[in-house]
Amino acid sequence: MTETTTFMADSPLLQAMTGHRPTVTPVWFMRQAGRSLPEYREAREGTTMLESCLNPELAAEITCQPVRRHHVDGAVLYSDIMVPLALAGAEVRIEPGVGPVLDEPVRTASDVDRITRRHVEDPSVIEEAARLAITELGDVTPLIGFAGAPFTIAAYLVEGGPSRDHLSARAMMHSDPQTWARLMEWVADLDAAFLAAQLRGGARAIQLFDSWAGSLGASDYRASVAPFSQRALATVDPNIPVVHFGVNATHLLSEFAQVAATASRYPVLGVDHRISLDEACATLMVSGMEMPVQGNIDPALLFAGWEPLESATRDIVAAGRQAPGHVVNLGHGVPSNTDPNVLTRLVELVHSL
Repeated sequence: MTETTTFMADSPLLQAMTGHRPTVTPVWFMRQAGRSLPEYREAREGTTMLESCLNPELAAEITCQPVRRHHVDGAVLYSDIMVPLALAGAEVRIEPGVGPVLDEPVRTASDVDRITRRHVEDPSVIEEAARLAITELGDVTPLIGFAGAPFTIAAYLVEGGPSRDHLSARAMMHSDPQTWARLMEWVADLDAAFLAAQLRGGARAIQLFDSWAGSLGASDYRASVAPFSQRALATVDPNIPVVHFGVNATHLLSEFAQVAATASRYPVLGVDHRISLDEACATLMVSGMEMPVQGNIDPALLFAGWEPLESATRDIVAAGRQAPGHVVNLGHGVPSNTDPNVLTRLVELVHSL
């Protein structure tokens, strides 16, 4: 029995990600580590977001909290997409209620020259956090590593913070393609180092999360973004399942699937709540890239009462049977004001199906 088949046999999540049908339908939630849990708020008290991510003991504790409470089938490492920038010494902070903020946006070729001199010097705190989490998780509940895709991180760098339309980033992409490519290469290499640390620590699947690629057309994505997402994943062991997920990017499903398929023998397409799994599976079939899917319960249903949530979940589990494998998840992250008891009950429902 190979190492790959061994971990498949142990974990419903990895069975589904590698195109098999486990006896229990697996489920985990994006942003499940923290946010909605009172034990998370207690653990985080007195620390900033980045401080908590860079404290291995605290990060491992928060990683395991939703597994203890909800009995989800995977634990996502508690971290943030800005952590690679922080590890490289970039001046970034996460403002509560706002998000990542950079006092010196990267807007010119000289700005790119300045920031790309920085490199991740020591990612050992990330590796240690993963190791500590796995000490508790054991073999059946795998640790999922993740990174923000290069476009999303570059958009924050250029805009200086959150943006509705990412006009400055898109303008740089078109007005100075060489400078854009240098910035994206640098971010992709930071991502690669960040993912490598999580994998050395024992992560057994990864997700590349692209929050802002939905603002791009397919041709711009293919020419100016996809090659750098592929670069971020280029050093990942091809036997590691890779989930690629984007927000409001249903027009890019085939492109996202291609990025995941280039990186791994076990690609998984993450699907947000703006398209049905039926449509997503049909898109994959037409493009000749059938693969497992992940998703895609609308987070709003967590607040809609049990009957609508149960009905939608049953429909999504049924639709997911069209794919070679299906991991149930939300179509975006867990809102911070979610009742944790709803999530626990939702996990029980998925497992019962």
